[in-house]
Amino acid sequence: MGKTEGERPVGRSSRRLEDNIKMDLQELGCGGVDWIDLAQDKNRYRAFVNSVMDIRGLKYARNFLTSLHELSK
Repeated sequence: MGKTEGERPVGRSSRRLEDNIKMDLQELGCGGVDWIDLAQDKNRYRAFVNSVMDIRGLKYARNFLTSLHELSK
């Protein structure tokens, strides 16, 4: 017999999209941003997402370059 349709796995509770958005904003130090209002203004939202992607890109690039530097020692 298979699993019943609609049951979630036992253990850790599932996170909602809203929870993920709030966690991402907290990680970036923007926890006070009203993301619902931001999402309703397409131009502001696009600018915000682009800046977040730039910040994350720089963070991951820095981590990557640091790991390469460590390997070359």
